[in-house]
Amino acid sequence: MIKEVIHDPIFLSQKSETASNSDLPIAKDLLDTLISNKENCVGMAANMIGVKKRIIVFDNEGLIITMFNPEIISKSGEYETEEGCLSLSGERRTKRYRTVKVRYQDMSFKICQQSFTGWIAQIIQHEIDHCNGILI
Repeated sequence: MIKEVIHDPIFLSQKSETASNSDLPIAKDLLDTLISNKENCVGMAANMIGVKKRIIVFDNEGLIITMFNPEIISKSGEYETEEGCLSLSGERRTKRYRTVKVRYQDMSFKICQQSFTGWIAQIIQHEIDHCNGILI
């Protein structure tokens, strides 16, 4: 189901809770909402559709990836950039890292660990920030 995108900075600034397999329907709604906004959006976190759970989805060069409970376990190559957000107006400066290693659970709740670089790493950092209540 396509959900309305939340724009309330007070809600978006709250930390999300750990997700479980009972939250799979939320991931589906998040995916549907991302696809419906694909012209303006490459990634989303569950709080962007009003659910404070640690779930993110993003477009990895045409393959949509869903992560439950993602956390960055290492990072390197700090740089500054400007980002926009579907939940916020305009662009803002922020610090990112060129490479991140992420521990997360997949759709089967199997624990995974993977490194990402470049644009995909930037998207993941933005969405994990959402899970942590950090707005750009």
